[in-house]
Amino acid sequence: MRGSIARFIMITVLAFLVCPAAGAYGEERVMESAKKNTAAVFVAKELAAGRRPNRLIKEKSPYLLQHAFNPVDWNPWGEEAFATARKENKPIFLSIGYSTCHWCHVMERESFEDPALAAILNRNFVCIKVDREERPDLDQIYMAVTQAMTGSGGWPMSVFLTPDLTPFYAGTYFPPKGADGRPGFPDLLETIHNAWQKDRDSIVKQAAVLVQRLSEAQTDSEKEGKVDDGIAAAAVSQLTRGYDLKNGGFGGAPKFPRPVSMSFLLRYGKRSGDGQILDMVCESLRKMAAGGVSDQLAGGFHRYSVDAAWRVPHFEKMLYDQAQLVVLYLEAAQLSHDPFFKEVAARTLDYALGSMRDGDGAFCSAEDADSPLPEDQTKHGEGAYYLWTDQEVGKILGADEARMIRFRFGIAAKGNAPDDPHGDFRGKNILYLAKSLSETAKEFETDETHVQTILAEAVKKMLAARGTRPRPHLDDKVLTSWNGLMLSALAKGYLVLGQQRYLAAAEQVAVFLRDRMVDSASGNLWRRFRDGDIGIAGLLEDYAFTVQGLLDLYEASFDWQWLELALKLTERQIDLFEDDKQGGFFETSGKDKSVIMRIKVDYDGAEPAGNSVSALNLFRLGRFVGSEDLLVKAEKTMQAFASPLRQSPGALPQMFVAYEFKRQKPMQVVIAGDKGAADTLALQRVVADLFLPNKVMMLTDGSRLPPTLADKMPMLGFMTRQAGKATAYVCENFACQQPTTEPQALLKMLIK
Repeated sequence: MRGSIARFIMITVLAFLVCPAAGAYGEERVMESAKKNTAAVFVAKELAAGRRPNRLIKEKSPYLLQHAFNPVDWNPWGEEAFATARKENKPIFLSIGYSTCHWCHVMERESFEDPALAAILNRNFVCIKVDREERPDLDQIYMAVTQAMTGSGGWPMSVFLTPDLTPFYAGTYFPPKGADGRPGFPDLLETIHNAWQKDRDSIVKQAAVLVQRLSEAQTDSEKEGKVDDGIAAAAVSQLTRGYDLKNGGFGGAPKFPRPVSMSFLLRYGKRSGDGQILDMVCESLRKMAAGGVSDQLAGGFHRYSVDAAWRVPHFEKMLYDQAQLVVLYLEAAQLSHDPFFKEVAARTLDYALGSMRDGDGAFCSAEDADSPLPEDQTKHGEGAYYLWTDQEVGKILGADEARMIRFRFGIAAKGNAPDDPHGDFRGKNILYLAKSLSETAKEFETDETHVQTILAEAVKKMLAARGTRPRPHLDDKVLTSWNGLMLSALAKGYLVLGQQRYLAAAEQVAVFLRDRMVDSASGNLWRRFRDGDIGIAGLLEDYAFTVQGLLDLYEASFDWQWLELALKLTERQIDLFEDDKQGGFFETSGKDKSVIMRIKVDYDGAEPAGNSVSALNLFRLGRFVGSEDLLVKAEKTMQAFASPLRQSPGALPQMFVAYEFKRQKPMQVVIAGDKGAADTLALQRVVADLFLPNKVMMLTDGSRLPPTLADKMPMLGFMTRQAGKATAYVCENFACQQPTTEPQALLKMLIK
């Protein structure tokens, strides 16, 4: 969002509305209305209790189903609701959230479950619920408006629209009673209703101008220079300025991992030889893995830490975090050769495989932070599944095990967790690595091997005990984009860790995406799968993340079908989303007319922006298949964001990952050999052990390439085995070194 547009919106916010800054409560804590593990169980329970559902009962989103029994007459996003608003000339109240959002469910409990308040909404508004994870395209548009109007954003997002879907007022969470300058929700509803009755024409006019200005900002053709070394250095400066010397990570509390930042810093640090930058990233990863933000028993990472020391997490677990952090830890392992990073990556993959995979081999979206309290399952609390009392530990473990576990994980008799407003943590312990293995060995006057043995047995017992607790709710919808990210994690996990089961799991995900999420008639992607139902046209991120995953899977499996599918999906992405005037890609195809504008996201947040990933995909594909056209599109995509990057260089670190790939000499590593043969795998492992972010790796086994690839890669026909052995060819700037059959010789070529 350009600053001038933000100022314009602030000026044009309707003066007659009560408009205090509706500060962001953000991604914090989680739902309390859906207590069970699946939406189906929740719905069955509500129906059995005789509660009458609203129109959301027909939806597949777990978030929408959680609201299906509110007295609010909710509608899903669609023409039926829009037509009602036009016919009755009512404004629309749009509420956007997601199933593991605490403040969404606080607002549900306080307001949307209140019959009196629901009556106000039903009488004066057409009410629509949207799952932001299903429809990030809508979320992006209305979040931009909310941030411009209020100076912040978060969920639940509360936006008021005219019947033609133009926004005129926005905020986040509104309490049932006014306090601290924030209006009470009923008062706000009455104010907006009265304004609509008295000044409807003025509201409609100013809302139209607002949307027009936003649209113009998206198509602004002004270009300020190019993405170059100077702007990359400025991004590094901006990103590292907030480095926390004591705790690792960047910025203060709350502290988010933001993997895209560290991914770029690894590449910049390696290229520039700046060891200080590399140390920042590696130390941050160590501190994260040692903190409470990491599940010390079962692996996997919670969403973020509410403190600066990574100690106190928001206990929600998101698929996109697991996937991106696995890749980041694997890259740190390649760069540093520290086995600790491999261990963390493996634990995270194993958590996802054990707890987030559905029956089709794809991955579900998230696990909640809240769950029933073990001591009273009629009540829920944040982290209830993960927290421990000292007494519980003493009952589960033997005396020696308990003493060692207490020392290692910082368990205190009265709890080590800070008091919180809801009392969820009182007297409880959050497990974190308070002491190292060497410190533990010294404390108990033994060796580290013995400590590891004792701790491993104790952790098994604690996991078994934890397994008897009610698990947090699982948001079991399958999103194409997030599964694309997980595909990358599994493929790279196989390459770096050498575990065949990770490759098998990656291939399962790819088969699911190919067979279920690619429309056989059009070749287009679908976005969401749940409960046997496929729906929602794929967005830019679905194509970009899936293509990235397929490219990574090809380099792991050497199965040409995945490279071929990546190329086909890229062609569909170009057809559907390309901005052929300004470069880059829109987030949507423009076919859904209820999406009031086509935008390009210019921020890499918890997930990377679709354009950032697309730029790297195009550079990689261009080098894989020797396509100058794809390389030109990659360059145009990157340069389309030169202007916002000049203003805020650290906004798009993943775009600089693409820049670093483009800036380096193009490297191709081709192995001529039989797929899966021992000598082929030996050469592949040499490449996988090194951090070579500017390379593409291929296999030629003498068989015929798929027709769509054969004419694009003629050079492979000249690369053959030497002396009957698997042979590696290393080419830079399209000039190849002497081929070799020896892993050690290949290693020397790659690290020179």
